[in-house]
Amino acid sequence: MATQKMLKFVTVDRDMPAKRTADDRRKDFDEIYADYAREKAAEQASRCSQCGVPYCQAHCPLHNNIPDWLRLTAEGRLQEAYEISQATNTFPEICGRICPQDRLCEGNCVIEQSGHGTVTIGSVERYLTDTAWAEGWVKPITPRTERTESVGIIGAGPAGLAAADALRREGVQVTVYDRYDRAGGLLTYGIPGFKLEKDTVMARIDQLAKGGVEFVLNCAVGEDLTFDAIRGKHDAVLIATGVYKTRELEGEGAGAAGIVRAIDYLTASNRKSFGDEVAEYDSGELNAEGKSVVVIGGGDTAMDCVRTAIRQGATSVKCLYRRDRANMPGSQREVANAEEEGVEFVWLSAPVGFEGDPVSGVKVQKMRLGAPDATGRQSPEVIEGSDYVERADLVIKALGFEPEDLAKLWGVEGLDVTRWGTVRAVAATGQTSLDGVFAAGDIVRGASLVVWAIRDGRDAATAILGYLAQTASVAAE
Repeated sequence: MATQKMLKFVTVDRDMPAKRTADDRRKDFDEIYADYAREKAAEQASRCSQCGVPYCQAHCPLHNNIPDWLRLTAEGRLQEAYEISQATNTFPEICGRICPQDRLCEGNCVIEQSGHGTVTIGSVERYLTDTAWAEGWVKPITPRTERTESVGIIGAGPAGLAAADALRREGVQVTVYDRYDRAGGLLTYGIPGFKLEKDTVMARIDQLAKGGVEFVLNCAVGEDLTFDAIRGKHDAVLIATGVYKTRELEGEGAGAAGIVRAIDYLTASNRKSFGDEVAEYDSGELNAEGKSVVVIGGGDTAMDCVRTAIRQGATSVKCLYRRDRANMPGSQREVANAEEEGVEFVWLSAPVGFEGDPVSGVKVQKMRLGAPDATGRQSPEVIEGSDYVERADLVIKALGFEPEDLAKLWGVEGLDVTRWGTVRAVAATGQTSLDGVFAAGDIVRGASLVVWAIRDGRDAATAILGYLAQTASVAAE
């Protein structure tokens, strides 16, 4: 009987949750997709082919047991489905919303490859977890036994929070230090509400706090508290700061007023959504209202910026990217959403300078794609004599992020870094060059996806538990 509930992909078409109209979406920062009803979630989950080699699971950084919880959803066993989802994913409600499923699980779905349209894995995952919250299945962490060992985690983003969750479940005492006034890192201040409503993030942070995770906020390591002080207070330390240093633009006029960093722009917008006073927003410095906006970059951060500018009431929003649509790193789903909302993409275009101070225009060079580079992607080449000026009152730099010089900022000796500036750490454990100090997430990997940060945080927590056990064993001898 259970088998009859599956393998429906031949008779049931792929069907995403309803999406709000572009006109409605432009007016607010609410999420754009409606929720599945119970029957629709079960129907879409039933399309899973239950294949013997689940490529969806293999291509998920967390190796989520996707076929199992899809089958349980199709059978109406929602709490069991949620528990299987939560077993491998610390924050399924977040991944269901912001993971680029088109590049990961859904993009590698077997029935997608056979031409039947992928299972809507992300939407079912979101439905499952939202149901779990609504039904009270998500409980604060209650370890079976409390342990005396403590771990300090620097950074309250997805890697740090995932590690905190895993360590608390084992009874370890956990303190998370973060420079901002709210935990969550880019989940809170980087990703706009139309992709990830802030109530969703705050609910998970509250769950961690009720489970015994201590948060020390507004704490800049190296200023308010030294790294050595944190290290001396805890049995182990995890560095999970992420990467926040913006890659800079070059060219004449790059320092003009009106050219701003994506992280500053998005943080100001998200703070306003919390009801905070934001002087830079109210003054217009970090507000796109009534302006011609140009965003430079082709990743997910650029997509967040262009769609935020539309909602702030920009008169026009253009995204410049030096390669073509097929070669951009951002989610194609996000590009489609942006186009629906009125964003214009100017492909094969790169800035070479800026006019005015405050900025009034971007000097643009047209490009073409040449031979592949070391990564296999075609390298952009300049088309001589193709320069023109793109009008702009606000230019947003969304060229990606680089690591800060933590050793210098924190006054730490002996912390090895790579030639890219990321913290050097052993793969899969996160062990750094300092005894008892681990690192996880973007500060090791470089700017990457939230789901990878969660994976790294969970792996680091496992390694830290092993380190604590080894330390206790040595002390007992």
